Amino acid sequence: MGSLVVWSAVIGLALLFGAALVVTTLAWRRLRELRVGGIDVALRDTRDDRGRGWHLGVAHYRGEEFAWYRVLSLRSGPNWVVNRREVEIVQRREPSVAESYAMPPGATVLDLTGRSSELELAMGADALTGFLSWLESAPPGRSVPWAS
Repeated sequence: MGSLVVWSAVIGLALLFGAALVVTTLAWRRLRELRVGGIDVALRDTRDDRGRGWHLGVAHYRGEEFAWYRVLSLRSGPNWVVNRREVEIVQRREPSVAESYAMPPGATVLDLTGRSSELELAMGADALTGFLSWLESAPPGRSVPWAS
């Protein structure tokens, strides 16, 4: 009877170790794939005056879409997609002291509004320049009131 308990514990630990190894491998693979050609962007989809709710992620440009992937997620697709035809910048600001912990260094916060919802993006100076260029390079016929 004692050896049955020991073998059950060994098998249980082996299964637990195997599951942890699979999760670690998937997380490492996701981070590695996202870092190739991605930019560091923090995103918040609910406003909070206390500076909470920011999530770190990596974003990629996909034609008309800005796809954002949360860093700590095993989801295979993007967590948020911004279409440049449906979004406008409402405000550009510096992060508050309470917000700065969850953002890339030297970040600027963009308050965006669109058809589906409002959200905030925080990105460094180089990423901001690229994002603004991507927005401004929209196809002809679209007004760009926020370009400056």
